[in-house]
Amino acid sequence: MLVNCSAYQDGRKLADIEIDDISAYVSRPECFVWVALKDPDPGELAHLQQQFNLHPLAIEDAQCGHQRPKIEEYGESLFAVLHTIEMDSAGELQIGEVDAFVGRNYVLSVRSRTTEGFQAVRARCEGEPHLLKQGSAFVLYALMDNVVDRYLPILEALREELEAVEDRIFAKTNLAGARAIIEDLYSLKRRLVIMHHHVAPLLEPLSKLAGSGRVPSVCEGMQAYFRDVYDHLVRMVKTIEGQREMVVTAIQVNLGMISLAESEVTKRLGSFAALFAVPTMIAGIYGMNFQSIPELHWQYGYPACLGVMFTVDLFLWWRFKLAGWL
Repeated sequence: MLVNCSAYQDGRKLADIEIDDISAYVSRPECFVWVALKDPDPGELAHLQQQFNLHPLAIEDAQCGHQRPKIEEYGESLFAVLHTIEMDSAGELQIGEVDAFVGRNYVLSVRSRTTEGFQAVRARCEGEPHLLKQGSAFVLYALMDNVVDRYLPILEALREELEAVEDRIFAKTNLAGARAIIEDLYSLKRRLVIMHHHVAPLLEPLSKLAGSGRVPSVCEGMQAYFRDVYDHLVRMVKTIEGQREMVVTAIQVNLGMISLAESEVTKRLGSFAALFAVPTMIAGIYGMNFQSIPELHWQYGYPACLGVMFTVDLFLWWRFKLAGWL
């Protein structure tokens, strides 16, 4: 579906144009055309391939989708694959894709499986005509900067979720609560792995646009802007890796808290067993069928025996209480 098709000259928008008129504007060296598509069908891409003379391998990647984030150079044009990440109401991550074809005097952006559009990017570019004079390279920078900035709210939401789970770890919970904490931590780790999988691969190709090595001709003079996006992306990747380590640590701490709780239960059960062991031992001895047991026929033997049991248990209870076992 066609979202926008506009022509620009000297940083100013000339007009919204029809797709069939693209070639007339592209042939003018002082102009460039910016076309935006959403979930296009093969026919639309084939038509635009003819208008912009796009490389067939890049068109094939855009049609198939599910490409790894990358930036490839085809002659004097670039093909960039960016992944968008959105969080639904259940907290699950939805992965979309933005493919950008960039030439000297054109930009074709193709958005797939992404609910949020890029109208803000177009408004930003049109609101900065002194930068839009740079042409298609500035549009590519603005698109990449917007995609990278969208990762930050997702990371913040995951960080807040992690902090909430960490608070639950040190609260007194039963076995079912401890199991729920581990499930939540594993869910966090899985989503962080997904983010890393879709964010980190963009570092290497973006570093080339930032000036690490030969810069593609279409992006010459824009290295400082791409370097800014690269720096943001580096910080986000490090944040993802740091949060993954925190999740692993939280899982280990939670397992340690479960072990401590089990140890406390074991100590309590052992203490109560000791309290019952002494009376059981004494009763067992005096329950044996022997005639010569000391004090067996003593008038005060029964209350004395009960007194000894009570005294010993009272002493054991005091010692266990002092040790924190009861």
